[in-house]
Amino acid sequence: MDRTDQSLIALRRILRATEIYGRKLAGAAGLTAVQFRVLQIVAERGNSTATEIARRMRVSQATVTSLVDKLVKHGMVNREKSQTDRRQINILITERGRETISHAPDALQQRYVRKFEALEDWEQAQLVASLERVAAMLDADDIDASPVLDTGDLRSAS
Repeated sequence: MDRTDQSLIALRRILRATEIYGRKLAGAAGLTAVQFRVLQIVAERGNSTATEIARRMRVSQATVTSLVDKLVKHGMVNREKSQTDRRQINILITERGRETISHAPDALQQRYVRKFEALEDWEQAQLVASLERVAAMLDADDIDASPVLDTGDLRSAS
């Protein structure tokens, strides 16, 4: 097998891993990977704002609003006016949201982060450079993307 085929197989394995995880998460928690990441961010402190979530995920506030709407609908989070600043809306995790996180499959992204951060600095830099090169080869280097392993479109995350 030549290197071109090897590289395409490696890319396909990465895509399949994200698809399989997405299906497992949807089956276990009823959420997409992107929705689950929002839930995790809110759970870290018990509450957050849409602005904080948007900044952490590197997506627009409108995208976060849509994702939070779906989490509210699922009973995972609630919105509440801030006691200190009435203009601010806090997003609070519910008991159901906490249960969902505790019963969800191990996040693919978290596995990646643990293993990536265990690499030597030079190896991390080499891997980042290679992945950025692959994105450029696919004319994807200008696509707006958050640091969430998901094959779905963030704007239509259901």
